[in-house]
Amino acid sequence: MVEQEVAVVFNEQVALDTFLMGLQAKEVVREAAPGHFVMVRVHKGFDPLLRRPFSIAGTLGGDLFLILYRVVGQGTGILAEVRSGSRLSVLGPLGNGFRIVSSGTSSCLVGGGMGVAPLLFLAQRLNGMPFSFLAGYGNAAQIPALDSFGLNPETFHIATEDGSRGHHGMVTDLLEEEVARLKEPVALFTCGPRPMMSRVAELALEQGLPCQVSLEAEMACGLGACQGCAVEASSATDRFYLHVCTDGPVLDAGRVAW
Repeated sequence: MVEQEVAVVFNEQVALDTFLMGLQAKEVVREAAPGHFVMVRVHKGFDPLLRRPFSIAGTLGGDLFLILYRVVGQGTGILAEVRSGSRLSVLGPLGNGFRIVSSGTSSCLVGGGMGVAPLLFLAQRLNGMPFSFLAGYGNAAQIPALDSFGLNPETFHIATEDGSRGHHGMVTDLLEEEVARLKEPVALFTCGPRPMMSRVAELALEQGLPCQVSLEAEMACGLGACQGCAVEASSATDRFYLHVCTDGPVLDAGRVAW
């Protein structure tokens, strides 16, 4: 983990209210693994005061890391106005990442909305291994272009709630079909809205499949000091609560009380 000011190389709109930012930091790229996140100070002043957490969505070359974000409030609104050549204070990489499965097991990545971000990084690392990527959105306007991640678009299967692209319905519909289709052992990886992840975890339990979830939460520090990102643990865990920043964000699905 390092804290440093890093250069913004690009900050491009890639979908409706959605931006992809590339930041130059060899130290972050060297230490980053899929599932890790960074805490970014979006403004040098005191408003907003706190850093914002962003999943690392991938790397480019040996010195650029990517964050994918949607403008939803003051902090991300400020971030969307940042121009290339600017410098931002970044703390990271932080948290615990995904455990990549052994050879002989296929991976199925299930993302919803901005939850695709850590899964895009995972897909980069799985390149050359068998995997499928299922992504769900409200409508086609929310779907970001995938060119910047160097991934094969044929690997991706899209669901939209309004039917404007791909499957008309929920991404978990596609998951049920994918699990039924696959013959070899499969491991599930998911990030997105909590109801979606809950269904993925439920399906994993029904089918006896390993499942890792990347939880999303509001964070003030990202280091476990504020304890503001607590989630209820399942009865299978010897604690009442888990903290997304230090215990996660990636956890085995069975450790979370859904």
